[in-house]
Amino acid sequence: MSWFDGLLYPIMVVVAWIMYAFHKAFEFLGLDPAGGAAWGLSIVGLVIVMRIILIPLFFRQIKAQRGLQLVQPEMQKIQKKYKGKTDPASREAMSRETMELYRKHGTNPFASCLPILAQSPIFFALFRVLNSLPQIAAGTWSRDSVGPITQSVAGQAESASVFGAPLSGTFMNAAAFGDGSQALHIRIVTVILIVAMSVTTFTTQRQLTMKNMPPAALEGPMAQQQKMLMYVFPLIFAFSGVNFPIGVLIYWTTTNLWTMGQQFYTIRRMPAPGSQAELALKARKAKKAAARGDVLTDEGGVPGIEEARPVSGQRQQPVGKARAKKKGPAGVPELPPVTPTAVDDSGASTSGKTSTTKSGAAPKSAAAPVSDAEPDEFDPNADGSTPAPRAAKKRKGS
Repeated sequence: MSWFDGLLYPIMVVVAWIMYAFHKAFEFLGLDPAGGAAWGLSIVGLVIVMRIILIPLFFRQIKAQRGLQLVQPEMQKIQKKYKGKTDPASREAMSRETMELYRKHGTNPFASCLPILAQSPIFFALFRVLNSLPQIAAGTWSRDSVGPITQSVAGQAESASVFGAPLSGTFMNAAAFGDGSQALHIRIVTVILIVAMSVTTFTTQRQLTMKNMPPAALEGPMAQQQKMLMYVFPLIFAFSGVNFPIGVLIYWTTTNLWTMGQQFYTIRRMPAPGSQAELALKARKAKKAAARGDVLTDEGGVPGIEEARPVSGQRQQPVGKARAKKKGPAGVPELPPVTPTAVDDSGASTSGKTSTTKSGAAPKSAAAPVSDAEPDEFDPNADGSTPAPRAAKKRKGS
């Protein structure tokens, strides 16, 4: 056993136990224990278990990537500030301001790589388990077994085939598994899985980069690097996939499909501010609100639903220019105008009956108006018309 296998052996045992448990479950359900369906679905089950464990890291990745998108405008200002300055003091100051910016927004460039880094040991452990199946089945491996995968189980797994190709077969060693037609069949299946792996890798990167990034984050050097990596990673997997066993290709393609579904749900429900996904979310909310008869409001950049106010049948009183200027904020009901009530000498109150002189002024003997409104808000003749009277309570004579 090499030092690399010795380092990965504990993880290899965990991977072997998960695959073996799923294999037994599918055997219990009636699948052929020596068939490729049982072992292929066991690898899919391994993917499901690992991705469920990595869900917290996935959300940390989404949060970190969103934070990196939001700091792009400020990052560009820092880069423009120190552009052309190569002295050590300027480089140190630029690094210090950059780290302070990351700390302010609670993000980190390395946090976006956590799911990939966490999956790497599982990926290599599965690679070594599948590559070691022929040696374990022949009894020539350095150990008798890898966890529950003994010599007999390894022989069963090695003979299992997916689409006619063994799980441990690769594009490069296809000739070791049979004659020319068998080797050709293995290579065809391998190429199909490599293309599927590369396409799903590109789709997941594009889904995250193009649909969930604001326009400001799509400009600048970092955005150009992300676009370049979006095309470079699929090519790397395409060229290196010829050395991957078919079982590993199934694992990687399945985990890419899981990532696509997980990102689709996250981007649809929690899009980045200013991205195309956020605009689509607001459009869906507006459509649902219109179907319910509600009004969609957007206050402070946060979409919300406001119930439509019923329209009453009461006629709205005319408002003069002076009162219109003093009108409160929208949504706050305004008290109707109040007609002054005067008390005559006999103690009877008069409402809405104000005698005026030819010049339009009230007589000096009229009592002071009684109103619920503030004195500076009451101006019955502000617009040249008298508002509609309101019933006033009679006051007792003194």
